[in-house]
Amino acid sequence: MKTIFCTLLGILLLSAATAQVNKKQLDREAIKKMCGCYEVTFKYTETFAPEIDYEKKLDYSAAALEWAQLIVDQDDKLSIQHLLVVHDTTVIKHWRQDWLYENRNVFYYNKDNSWIFKEMEKSNIKGQWTQKVYQVDDSPRYSGSATWIHADGKTYWENKTDSPLPRREYTKRKDYNVMLRGNRQELTDYGWLHEQDNDKIIRKEGEEDVLLAQEKGYNTYKKIDDSRCKLAQDWWKENNKLWEKVRTVWTDVYNRKGSLTMQKAVDKQPLFMHFYSLDNSSSTDDIKSIIDKFIVN
Repeated sequence: MKTIFCTLLGILLLSAATAQVNKKQLDREAIKKMCGCYEVTFKYTETFAPEIDYEKKLDYSAAALEWAQLIVDQDDKLSIQHLLVVHDTTVIKHWRQDWLYENRNVFYYNKDNSWIFKEMEKSNIKGQWTQKVYQVDDSPRYSGSATWIHADGKTYWENKTDSPLPRREYTKRKDYNVMLRGNRQELTDYGWLHEQDNDKIIRKEGEEDVLLAQEKGYNTYKKIDDSRCKLAQDWWKENNKLWEKVRTVWTDVYNRKGSLTMQKAVDKQPLFMHFYSLDNSSSTDDIKSIIDKFIVN
């Protein structure tokens, strides 16, 4: 009887381990399906404000051609670099998303260009993937951890986390200073969808957060032939060595616990503009000297 019980227990444990491996592979495949060439549309509209005298801001919409390049493909880490193609003549390095399996090290946006780096409990991230999102210069934006869901014919990942103001409002608005992002990334028959339910928050030291307004975001990524993004593919081949060095320098910066506070500008220019002087021949010391100018603590 004892032998039978041990055999059954072994079978159950093996089945559970196999299921976890298969689930992780499904997750990896879902993330990698976000790579490729896309026609992207960005649409945002404010939907609610608790104060009746709040003046709703105009809706925002834009369109772009975007190449999503897989730059790291490891068992527990996938990294996708996004590149914009403008007027079929110009390439602009866009955002980057890293996906880390059962990752414990995260950063959360606080306010005023400051992030908190902390370690999550191992028990809280079982089977989860952390998405870390970075700005055009590979400085931090936001991160969050959640489980990829594959059920009822749907494949999606969703999370809520604090972030800085989006680029579309960063230089235009001063009436709030934190965006609580509700991110849902879902694979679709046309490509994938980034759906957002965002809270625009006023955060002050020692006070409770105040909700200014809520908005809905609906960003669609329509898959098209990769040849449409050849300009971006060629640009990345020419410039990826530089950005590999940039990521190396940032890794040293991010290897911390506690806060990271950065200046918004040095010599009246944001960080990404200081990077224009760099190329593949630039050293990690060159890059570090620029980044260090922006770090307050």
